[in-house]
Parts: sequence; C-alpha cells; structure tokens
Amino acid sequence: MQAIKCVVVGDGAVGKTCLLISYTTNAFPGEYIPTVFDNYSANVMVDGKPVNLGLWDTAGQEDYDRLRPLSYPQTWYPEVRHHCPNTPIILVGTKLDLRDDKDTMEKLKEKKLSPITYPQGLAMAKEIGSVKYLECSALTQRGLKTVFDEAIRAVLCPPPVKKKGRKCSLL
Repeated sequence: MQAIKCVVVGDGAVGKTCLLISYTTNAFPGEYIPTVFDNYSANVMVDGKPVNLGLWDTAGQEDYDRLRPLSYPQTWYPEVRHHCPNTPIILVGTKLDLRDDKDTMEKLKEKKLSPITYPQGLAMAKEIGSVKYLECSALTQRGLKTVFDEAIRAVLCPPPVKKKGRKCSLL
C-alpha cells in the first residue's frame, strides 16, 4: 500500500485545521483553535487503489514563524517550492460557504473587498504551476472529499513534467 503525506499550509485563520478536522471526523469544530490537529493517518481507497493517507497540519500564525524556516506572509508558494521542489501542489480556496453569507459579504463590501472568484483562483493556480485549483467548505463539507481525493490522485498519477525547452541557434 502506498503511503502519501499531505501537508496543509497557509496563513492563520484560513481554515486549514477545520478542513482537516471536518474531513477526518465528518463534523465541523465549534470554535477556532489554532493548530491543534494531530497528525492523522488512515487507509483510504481512491480509484480502487488502497492508500495510506497521512495528514499534517501547519501553523499559519505569525507567533509560529520561528517554527518555519522562512516567513512569506500570504505567499506560501516560494517556501513550499524551495523545500519541496518536486511535490505536486493543489491550491484550495477554503470557506466557500462564506460567499453566500450576507454578513461576510457586507463586511467585505465595507472594506471595498470581495471574495476571490473561481476564475481568480484558477488563474493563481496556473501562475504557480499548481496541479489543480479546488474550492471547498469545511462547514458544509461541499467539495471537501474531492480536495483529498485529488491530492491523492496528484501523487498516484502525476501530470507530465513540462520541460523548459531551450532553443539554441548556431550561426
């Protein structure tokens, strides 16, 4: 059975721990608790293949910066690529349910902000060379299982590596 390690990274309060707790327990945690999710391992089946899935949480708060080798506020991509250059990345838009939450939308509007749209997420995924862009809600569990299934597929069936072609002309 193949073992796959899935590490969830991102800024604080973006939903990493809730994503993991909701996926592993089928229940949304009642209040925000910074990074209390213990590493988790389970045997799962994806596309008929048995996999031992290890889930790892990370701290996103500035208080924990010293635990990370580098600190890139809101830009985790350079750090991940530096330390794990050949690891497939899936960009995940969390808290999808908040797009339909009137209070959240009003607060964003007051600050002249709006939620990230699906096309914006896709564009960012393409820009960073992500395998996929997915959206989910740990609260409603919409798209939640898909995130982890696709993470497993990204390891089991990696996309072909695009070689940077160098064109050389000798005159």
